[in-house]
Amino acid sequence: MINLQSQPHRRLNLLTGEWVLVSPHRTQRPWQGQVEALPSQGLVQHDPKCYLCPGSERAGGKRNPEYKSTFVFDNDFAALLPDTPVGLGGGNPLLRVETQAGICRVICFSPRHDLTLADMETSAIRGVVDTWVEQWNDLNAREQIRYVQIFENRGEMMGSSNPHPHGQIWSISSLPNEILKEDRSQREHRQAKSATLLSDYIAAELDAGERIVCQNGSFVCMVPFWAIWPFETMVISRRPVETLDELSDEERTDLAGILKSITSRYNKLFQVAFPYSMGFHQRPKGIDKNHWHFHAHFYPPLLRSATVRKFMVGFELLAMPQRDITPELAADRLRQMPE
Repeated sequence: MINLQSQPHRRLNLLTGEWVLVSPHRTQRPWQGQVEALPSQGLVQHDPKCYLCPGSERAGGKRNPEYKSTFVFDNDFAALLPDTPVGLGGGNPLLRVETQAGICRVICFSPRHDLTLADMETSAIRGVVDTWVEQWNDLNAREQIRYVQIFENRGEMMGSSNPHPHGQIWSISSLPNEILKEDRSQREHRQAKSATLLSDYIAAELDAGERIVCQNGSFVCMVPFWAIWPFETMVISRRPVETLDELSDEERTDLAGILKSITSRYNKLFQVAFPYSMGFHQRPKGIDKNHWHFHAHFYPPLLRSATVRKFMVGFELLAMPQRDITPELAADRLRQMPE
């Protein structure tokens, strides 16, 4: 028997089939590397210079309405364009090219400039959940769209150019890499077992208990056994729904509650507005039913303080991801944070 809290080992990511190296003995190494600046503090409720605030003119020249709850608009500088013609390029099969069409949108979570999801009331987050469902239904119904990715980049460290609480939706005419990997693993498990992969995984985590961070009647949040980022978490629905629109009224409210719980714990951990990238994974269009299981990933970069981040370099880029702090220790620290 190996000691997972002291000996180097690798863990298998059940969703992607990839391995992560865990080196718990390295947590004591001194840090003399890059130190990040602390996130900006003391934001105002309304910033007339902010292009996401109600009534402000956006960078593309359009003006926002005086919205009172959520507000959705097509991204003024979208990565994907709806009128891109379908086609292949390049005569050499080794130089393969395919055009990609899509629609990109921005969702302002609140008219308040100074909030994060952790600061919002659960009822207000429920309004965001309802907006996500509406947008998913709209975009997923379009003939050219194969997958709808809902996500949030929170904080300057994760590339967010504006502190106003907002997320994005990118809908695309093909299936992205991570979705293809998760589809394969979930499909293979369902063909061999009577339950979805994540149903069996939740049962194993609840039985172990050591990586669970928080839970409610409809969702469980844990640090995955195979987590790469130091304080990475997953939020998984207890009921194996496949898409957002399958959530019941109670489950939508519970999703809002679990999102508030984990983001609040993040903010308490280092006493800052915690940076992260978060997004939902759900069954893509045209994929067989019964093997997908709705879930969300949180990928925060902070390592040991508000100013020291995890870098994915060297061995991580050339060989396999590596982490020092174990998922069990990370879960224990998050679990101790007040909601």
